[in-house]
Amino acid sequence: MTFDAATREAHLLRYRTGPALLRRAWEEVPVEARTWRPAEGKWSAHEVVVHCADSETYAAIRIRLLLADPEPLIVGYDENAWAQRFDYHASDPELALQLIEAARAHTVSTLERLPESAWGRLGRHTQSGPYGSDDWLRNYAAHLEVHAAQIRRNAAAWKTR
Repeated sequence: MTFDAATREAHLLRYRTGPALLRRAWEEVPVEARTWRPAEGKWSAHEVVVHCADSETYAAIRIRLLLADPEPLIVGYDENAWAQRFDYHASDPELALQLIEAARAHTVSTLERLPESAWGRLGRHTQSGPYGSDDWLRNYAAHLEVHAAQIRRNAAAWKTR
């Protein structure tokens, strides 16, 4: 489904404001609760923030592939494997937040300069099949909102443990 200009702008606004939403959620978590996991196999708030940095940097490449390559292949990855392999608790969450902010700011700047005709391009995702620029925008407009809510749920669960 291709977005009209108004729908795309609404999604771009959500995409643009996501980093501030994530940072606010992170700052609400008590320091001693940041590495606490709500259950076996669930991520801590710290791991969520670092995941977001990995995901957002990869997302910045994905949209560029979709907008520039003639038949882009968008390669999926196992986010749980990344969390383990890269030992997310050993990563600096402040650096992760700064990376998210920078990647999004740079990508927003790029997207806002695009003509309408640049949108609606289609590639293929290795895990989900056909995947277009508007699919990307829909997914990543919500991405940090979803994870900010996850961080807040973690903090609430920590307080009632």
